Amino acid sequence: MTKTLFASAVLALALPAQAFTLAQWTFENAIPDLNNSITSPSVGATSGTGTALGVHASGATDWSTPVGNGSANSFSSNTWAVNDYYEFSFSTVAYKSLMLSFDQTSSGSGPRDFSLAYSSSGSGFTAFTNYVVLANGAAPNPSWNSTTSSSAYTISFDLSSVVSLDNRSNVAIRLIDRSTVSANGGIVAAGGTNRVDNFTVTVTAVPEPGTYALLLAGLGMVGFVARRRRG
Repeated sequence: MTKTLFASAVLALALPAQAFTLAQWTFENAIPDLNNSITSPSVGATSGTGTALGVHASGATDWSTPVGNGSANSFSSNTWAVNDYYEFSFSTVAYKSLMLSFDQTSSGSGPRDFSLAYSSSGSGFTAFTNYVVLANGAAPNPSWNSTTSSSAYTISFDLSSVVSLDNRSNVAIRLIDRSTVSANGGIVAAGGTNRVDNFTVTVTAVPEPGTYALLLAGLGMVGFVARRRRG
């Protein structure tokens, strides 16, 4: 019995916390009237809490909600310039091991090259990695439509090693246009669009100090009982 209790306690300490979705933007919720009079439109999370934001240097940008990757809506814009971005902000208080997954595509004349950057305070962003966006519907991939999603457009990043993002009240992620190269290999045009959909933030819970204290206390009691029996 003593060995069983000891093994159970050790197993409880060793088991990893289960990952779950902290926030997600599918853009199916109510979205403000998007037009070129809104310079930085924002959209609340579909599930969980947080805000998605679009920022462009040009006041002529047309913000819209065209069909998503297997859904009715996505978040889209044209008139892209280098350093224009989408931003997603949320809290990770009591959570750690941040992971991201999202769908993103451009029209043929929309931007191809992006970088992902993060901030643990909502300002002072740090570059994490660069990535490439596929042209929507370019062979052999299907075009985005409301009924069927395509994993070809899904982009995922593991930020669990960035401990500065753990247990923070104002984490922000930016998807930043980093060049003038278009998805079809030409030059980004004013009418070229880029859209994002299904932006998902996954985390694991930070164990409360009391949880480990109780487990460690249990291990101590198991050891004490074992010594008494040997004695």
